[in-house]
Parts: sequence; structure tokens; C-alpha cells
Amino acid sequence: MFIEYIKSPEDIKKLSLQELKLLADEMRDIIIERVSINGGHLASNLGVIELTLALHYVFNSPLDKIIWDVGHQTYPHKMVTGRFEKFSTIRKFRGISGFPKREESEHDIFDTGHSSTSISAALGILEGRDKRMEDYKVIAVIGDGALSGGLAFEGLNNAGHLKKDLIVILNDNEMSISPNVGALHSYLNRIMTGELYKRFKRDTKAILENIPKVGETAAKIAQKTEEMFKGLFLPGIIFEELGFNYIGPIDGHNMELLIRTLKSIKTCTSPTLVHVITKKGKGYTFSEENPSLFHGIGPFEPDTGSPIKANRKTYSEIFGETLCGLAEKDYRVVAITAAMKEGTGLEEFSEKFPERFYDVGIAEQHAVTFSAGLAVQGVKPVVAIYSTFLQRAYDQIVHDVCLQNLHVVFAIDRGGLVGEDGPTHHGVFDLSYLRHIPNIIVMEPKDENELKSMLELAISHNGPIALRYPRGKSLNEPLFAETISSYKIGEAEIIKEGNDIAIIAIGSTVLPSLKAAKKIEEQEGISVMVVNARFIKPLDENLLLSIASKIPKIITVEENVLQGGFGSAILELLNDTGIQNIKIKRLGIPDLFIEHGSQPELRKKYGLDEEGIFQAILALSKEPVYSY
Repeated sequence: MFIEYIKSPEDIKKLSLQELKLLADEMRDIIIERVSINGGHLASNLGVIELTLALHYVFNSPLDKIIWDVGHQTYPHKMVTGRFEKFSTIRKFRGISGFPKREESEHDIFDTGHSSTSISAALGILEGRDKRMEDYKVIAVIGDGALSGGLAFEGLNNAGHLKKDLIVILNDNEMSISPNVGALHSYLNRIMTGELYKRFKRDTKAILENIPKVGETAAKIAQKTEEMFKGLFLPGIIFEELGFNYIGPIDGHNMELLIRTLKSIKTCTSPTLVHVITKKGKGYTFSEENPSLFHGIGPFEPDTGSPIKANRKTYSEIFGETLCGLAEKDYRVVAITAAMKEGTGLEEFSEKFPERFYDVGIAEQHAVTFSAGLAVQGVKPVVAIYSTFLQRAYDQIVHDVCLQNLHVVFAIDRGGLVGEDGPTHHGVFDLSYLRHIPNIIVMEPKDENELKSMLELAISHNGPIALRYPRGKSLNEPLFAETISSYKIGEAEIIKEGNDIAIIAIGSTVLPSLKAAKKIEEQEGISVMVVNARFIKPLDENLLLSIASKIPKIITVEENVLQGGFGSAILELLNDTGIQNIKIKRLGIPDLFIEHGSQPELRKKYGLDEEGIFQAILALSKEPVYSY
């Protein structure tokens, strides 16, 4: 195999064009095989193999800086930058990351995981280059989906103003995660498929070919005429107006054309955008036909494309089904997502209630403020966004929703540790960045049944309310009641009585806390109370203060950073009410960015599984109580 001999991008430059094509085929097969085992981002990586090879063939990484937007399409980049021997470990605990990571390789120029950042980052690097009087090229690779994010346009606008030699590669595959939406997508797409342009191009060519060759003036007139009419139709005009030289669209799977085009722009001294058309999932039929499914997928059967599924539904699926049921009862319920229809479980909702479903593209800020506008008019918007992506709309949550006390429901998917996607995707900050905002209610269910009841509660509440739930399969846990219980906002529940130590847990940590409490009572005779808090804000103050007055030792457990999180809320309550002679131990995410690995591996490492909580109980039982 050619790939075995590629230790750095310099080795690519030694290959012939035909050998590069064979290398691309090898890489495609290897990526399909490895993702089928490890899970990961498949369709996006299959679509950029030729583009990746062409970039490394023409430019000189790491001297020349290639910045990948989002970074979920960098598997080919990793394979040809000295990491092929470790490629089998991609997204595995202590293996290589599924995203660019500066500490992993000098070829990874900028850590990414969220979209629309590449142009701004590349422009900053380029400006830094000039401040240091160095000489190299800076290339940002961004997808048409990521281009729907406002930050991308802020970067384009500034780059056009600075007039530096930034190169932007627009990888246009008509997809982000869900199929792209919006006016920009329509603008980029309509010419490629429109009969009007095809007829215009054919007729214009015939007219220009028949112009008498009476000298240079006629030729220039013909050229200017063609450019003028192209400007009326082709998508490049928007980039030209922003100050970029526009080249394309070109075939992103034609290696010879890609290399020739990149070589021609390498010496450009002003902002240049190359519009490359690629096919997401290229070379794997199942992925080509269903790129949304194969965007980010768990292990699957490569021969059939069938995901290897557990027999339980995910929290996302249960959320989507429950929302459909609530929408049938209340015509005011609408759903909003930011290019994550499948990921947030809203596909069924979009089919049943197409006029009440809004996919706004990769634009979380707009999604929140758009929802605020709907709420002003008496609509009941449910905004379904991953925890890690909701961070991008923090000001809109504060200023546009909570300040006005509007009824917007935030369905926060992937709360807590998400696993193999790593530090850019762990949803471990939301409890901290939400609970200090006035007017908002923040809650987290212990299981799927509580998720259903909380969503119903959220729809009926009149004000900002956030429902946070984890990534992965539902519990179907016999230790919990299967019925959907009813309760009031701010009402916790005691799920196990005890006298020596009280565990106050939230969300996904309730079950391991309960198991640890039962185990230590059986093995060590330590009597442990377990409380399912349900609400981060407001807390069930009466219950918690009652417990604190009777039980001198308390453990709080959460899948959130300890700073400003759920445990901090308990500490604040006890401090503000003057409770003394009590010992508090908080379990949660330390002051670190957590690496990638499976959820069980990470929970074990950070003491949030049954054994970790068991050891915390044991250690606390041996400590003396001191005055709080």
C-alpha cells in the first residue's frame, strides 16, 4: 500500500498523479473500515480525500498553515501527516483525536470542533505572520454548511478589508450535518442545477465564438461581456463584493484540476476563495445515499451500512417522540434546531409538523433570538441544541430570552460527558453558565421517564426553562419506577433513605449513586440516603435543609464542572442559611478540558461511576465532621 510509505506530506509530492489517485482509493477503504469499528465522522472525511491530498501536494505543511473548519473532516489529513500508524486508535481513549489538536501534531495548526471559526483564525495567523515578517501561506478550509455561521462572514468581511493573501477553500457538498438550508445555500446551489444558467452558458458561448476576430478590442469586449453576465448568475459575486478573488466552482474529486488550480493561486497576493464541489460520502454507496446518517455514526456493518444498534432508544429519540405527542395536543408548540435535525431527534417532528419545524442552519445565536421572537407572539418554541453548541448563544439566552422572561424551552442534548468527540464536545459547562441567569429554570432527569415528564412540565411553564439530558441510550432501569411521575418545579425526591451520609445527585449520576449507596450499605454497613435533585435551579431548599440538619455528611454528584455547578449551588444554599457542623464532598468534572474516550472510561477516570462514588462514600465516612 502507498499509505504505509507516507510519513509526512513531503512523501506525497514524490507520487505521480496516477499514484495519488490510487492513494486516495486506499485511504477511502481504510477510513470506511476504521470508522465501522470505532465510530466517527465518515461522510465528511470520504468527501475531502482528493482535496486533502491536493492541498498537501501543492503547499508545504507545516510551514504553510492549513486550518480546517470544524475539523471533523481531518482523518485524511491525519493519515498523511505522520499518524497513519496510530490511525486505528482514532477517537479511542488515549488514542489520536477525531479533530485537529495542536498538541498532537505540528500539522494541526488550530484546535477546532465547532464550526465557522477557520476564516477568523486563519486571518489572525496570517496577520501574525506579517507582524513577525515571516513568509508562508495560510489556507482556511470551510464547508458550505459552516459558512452559514455568522462568524464566517465576520471573518470574510475583515479579510476583504485587510486585503491580505488569505486563501479560503469553500468545500461545497450541500451538507453540514443535516441537509443545508437557507438563502445562502440556495444561492450557491441554484446555478449548478438551473436550466436558465445552462441555457445562458450555451447561448453565450455560441455568440462569443461568432464574434468577428477584428483585433484585441473585440476580444476584450467579448471577455468583459461574459464576465458581466457571469456576475449576474454565478455565486462568486457575493465573495467578489466582499473583496475576494473568486475561482470556481471546480470538481473537488478531480485531482489534476485541484492541483493545477491550487498551484495557480499559490502566488496570489490578495484574498482568494476557491469554490470546490465535493460529494459527501464519496466512494461508499451507503454514505453517499444517506450522508446525514453517516456524518457521525457509531460502529456499523461495512458490507450493509447498517448501524450496530442496542435495543434501547436514545434520549434524543425519546425527546423527539415525546415532543411530537405534546405538539399534537398544543398547536402552539414548535421546534427549532441548528443544523441538527437527526442528532436532536427531531426528524419525526419535521415530518409530522413541517410548518412548525425550523432548521436555521449552523446559527445557534439566531436560533435562540428567533425563538424569543416567536415567544413574544405566544408561540411555544422548543430549541433543541447540543450543550456544547448552545455555548455559542450565551448572550442571546441572557439578553433576548431571560431578561424578557420569555417562554422558551431549551432542550439541551448531550449534557455531560459525550465520549469520543472529546474536549470540544463535552457538555460539562451548561449547568454553570445557565444557573446564574435570573428567571431561568434548569432541570435534569434521572432517566427517560423523567425526561418525558420534565418536557411536559417545560411546555406548561410560562418562562425560560432548560431541560438537560445526556448522550446515549436510555436506562430502562428497574431500580427506578417505570411510570411518569408528576411533580412541581423545584421538587426533589428521596429515592433511598439513610442516616450516615446523604448523596444529592442530578441526572445521569443518580443511578450510579444509588448503586454505590446500596453496595456500601451491604459491604460496610454505612447508611446512605440518595436524593434525586431533579432541579439545579431552583433547588428544593426545604428538603435539602432538612437533610442537612439531620445528616452531617453530604456528597453532591454531577456531570458538570465543579466551578459554579450543581454542587456549588448546594454549598451556597448551606452557607447562606447558616448551616454548620457539616462536611461536604463534591464530585464532578475538575478544572480541566476532558480528553476523548468512551463515556464509561471517562466516568471511571473522574470518579463518576459506581466505584468512584463508592470510594468517595468510604473516604468521607472516615473523615471527622468540622464546622462549616
